[in-house]
Amino acid sequence: METINWTAERAQAVINEIETVIVGKRDAVELVVIGLLCNGHLLIEDIPGVGKTMLARALASALGAKYRRIQFTPDLLPADITGTSIFNQKTGEFAFRQGPIFTNVLLADEINRATPKTQSSLLEGMEEFQVTVDGATHGLQRPFFVIATENPIEYRGTYPLPEAQLDRFLMRISLGYPTASEEVEILDRQAKEHPINSVSTVVGRDEVLQMQQHIHDVHIDSSLKEYMVEIVAATRDHSLLALGASPRASLGLMRTGQARAALQGRDYVLPDDIKVLAASVLGHRLILKPEARVRDGTVSDLIAEILDRVPVPTLH
Repeated sequence: METINWTAERAQAVINEIETVIVGKRDAVELVVIGLLCNGHLLIEDIPGVGKTMLARALASALGAKYRRIQFTPDLLPADITGTSIFNQKTGEFAFRQGPIFTNVLLADEINRATPKTQSSLLEGMEEFQVTVDGATHGLQRPFFVIATENPIEYRGTYPLPEAQLDRFLMRISLGYPTASEEVEILDRQAKEHPINSVSTVVGRDEVLQMQQHIHDVHIDSSLKEYMVEIVAATRDHSLLALGASPRASLGLMRTGQARAALQGRDYVLPDDIKVLAASVLGHRLILKPEARVRDGTVSDLIAEILDRVPVPTLH
């Protein structure tokens, strides 16, 4: 329990530091930190100007971590992400020049504007924490955390992420517009200087690796594991879903549940943890059938309906 309390304390320090930049989005910031604790990756689907880039920068600054941003465009090549081999005339050998993927926090901005081939160049790094270039494998530094963004409104000149790549993201979240009072506070904070310039390092990179290990110690009851599997199985059998969630979604629910429990200082997972996280973990993995769209149904509605239908276990 001592390690869980330490993890909760350090994670809350990161959240508080990010909130000096991101106003009124506590739930979204917590989800970002949960994703970090799970050693997963996030997809932020939202309109321009709501703070996606600042969120990634604030996280990196709070961790004292290396940060790189890649603006995805149709002419971006895989080598522009992973790096390339350059011939050294002095030595007569090829030397590998690292690409921007060799960092701790990588912002893949507007990822759906690049071609599928370029999008897929991220997959090996996200899944195996390494990249292969010209037959040679290069390990990535830990922690390695990808935050990808996409604009859900502008579809012209975009390449939607294929299901296989969407499934690699642990969660999909959004920030949304601030309230009127929150927007006034944003104006006040940026009247003289952007608060991103004042973010302090509150947790070191080695501490992040320890926190990622500690969440594995959070207990999850066998009845809760069955509950998660039932929820995921219900997406595969739903009459309005053309594609249900894979076993990776069950693993995602378990790991994020453990991280959320640790974030709140608990060494055990509750059903409420699973309910709160279900939409973020499952939503991007599901595909609606045409008839569901005709009825103006949404993935969020179907997930809510499944959560209402699947019996909640009683923990002893």
